[in-house]
Amino acid sequence: MRVVVIGGSGHIGSYLIPRLVAFEHEVFCVTRGERSPYVASRAWEKVSMVVADRELEDLAGTFGKRIAALKADVVIDLVCFDEGSARQLLEALRGRIRMLLHCGTIWVHGHSAVLPTSELQPRHPFGDYGIKKAAIEAYLLEEAGSRGFPVSIIHPGHIVGRGWWPLNPAGNFNPEVFQNLARGKDISLPHLGLETVHHVHADDLAWAFMAAMSSAGRAIGESFHIVSGKALTLRGYAEAVSRWFGQTPSISFHSWEAFRAGCSEADAAASWDHIAHSPNCSIEKAANLIGYHPRYTSLEAVFDSLEYMQGKGLL
Repeated sequence: MRVVVIGGSGHIGSYLIPRLVAFEHEVFCVTRGERSPYVASRAWEKVSMVVADRELEDLAGTFGKRIAALKADVVIDLVCFDEGSARQLLEALRGRIRMLLHCGTIWVHGHSAVLPTSELQPRHPFGDYGIKKAAIEAYLLEEAGSRGFPVSIIHPGHIVGRGWWPLNPAGNFNPEVFQNLARGKDISLPHLGLETVHHVHADDLAWAFMAAMSSAGRAIGESFHIVSGKALTLRGYAEAVSRWFGQTPSISFHSWEAFRAGCSEADAAASWDHIAHSPNCSIEKAANLIGYHPRYTSLEAVFDSLEYMQGKGLL
């Protein structure tokens, strides 16, 4: 099939596009052209690159038309963050494609309630990102249900892969947390470290997009959590990483105010966002409808990334 991937040179596309090429799809990667893929592959030699600035073209009302002109069978949208942008793309593609796959986020759920969280639970998002993504999901599913538009939504957790730092046990992206764990130094966690994070390896996520494509009859009109089999508590995550480095865990627990005082403003904001959400999502629906079975546990995904960082001399 002819497949267009919007935002294809990022975390997900670095794994997804080589998979699509391996299955002999004709692939177009739409990108701003500002970065190379995280994972090197000869497959990129067979990919047609399309340079576009989505934000500017959305303002001009031309982005959807540009994508429609590529005459794709399937469009995979990895970088849509605003309902207006989603509307423009959908209207341009209406009646022209077999399937639109939209990348959402488990953040559409807001605070966790009944665990593990299923896709059927009501949406109560908070924060600009989660609220906007939930609005996009509601719009797309309404279009699927009421007007038959062939769309499916993939909701990933915290994406992990070779080439970038994972979300760390403190709930932010400061690599110093991993450096301290590697050296056996003490790290600080908020509260009792019992909040949760839920990773997914980018390669498992890539396979989920492909599984939804090949199971379109069951995937269209649905949204799916795509995460590892089990979430991690911050404490359990920190202890496991410490032992992976051959160290004895040394963790201090602090009130939120004390923890925040020891972080940069950016790190504290990221930590608060993650512990406030504390995701723990079910993959039962994805397993039943599209055959999703992750190859990596949360820890295996993280260790794969950390091994890469060690190999590059960054850890």
